[in-house]
Amino acid sequence: MSVYLRRKNRQGGCVAAKRTRGVRAGLTRDQVLDAALALADREGLAGLTMRRLGAELGVEAMTLYHYVPNKTALVDGLVERIFTTAYSIGGTWREALSSYAERLRSTLLEHPAVLPVIVRPVVTQATLDAVEEMLRLLVDAGFPLGRALDSLNALTLFVIGHTSAEVAIGPDSSPEVDPDRHPLMVAAVRSGAGADDYDRFRYAVAAMLTGFDELSTGGDGRRDGTRPLH
Repeated sequence: MSVYLRRKNRQGGCVAAKRTRGVRAGLTRDQVLDAALALADREGLAGLTMRRLGAELGVEAMTLYHYVPNKTALVDGLVERIFTTAYSIGGTWREALSSYAERLRSTLLEHPAVLPVIVRPVVTQATLDAVEEMLRLLVDAGFPLGRALDSLNALTLFVIGHTSAEVAIGPDSSPEVDPDRHPLMVAAVRSGAGADDYDRFRYAVAAMLTGFDELSTGGDGRRDGTRPLH
């Protein structure tokens, strides 16, 4: 779920074509995405097929194409679900980004099957709307637009990487460490220092936000909204 903006194509668009939203089978796109996410949670992305999803919803697979034109659009919808669940614009910019990071981590831990595709570029209107609101919060706080986008990308990709490591490593994967060769590592293991995933995550997020704050002010403690956009 990277928020890198793609250049417009020859037709002038950077998002998927609009889809007709009807009421076939009494379903909505939200219901389709909810069912797809639940199926991915149980079966993984490999088990997420239009046929299986149709069976979950009690409709033929062809009916689903009325809501999502293909499997790629369906997966884009799952990324949308994760991102729009996590995004936050309440409070100060620092509070909003901290809340966003924590919500994104917890949402990904709840739906780890989506991790392999979460870095795909955002393309749906709902996801782009969320990105726009978060960028507006940062720009209104005085961040140059380019740095606002860089900060949001850096934080997003850190959360994805940290969460991916949490899921992959698991709780019982500590290596055997030779105390004579690695005394500091042994001391850390024995004391529990750095062993809590959540504490480590919060420390890193706080450090990143402090860095964003310092770098966006140019070291003078002030932000100038009239700076060139870069």
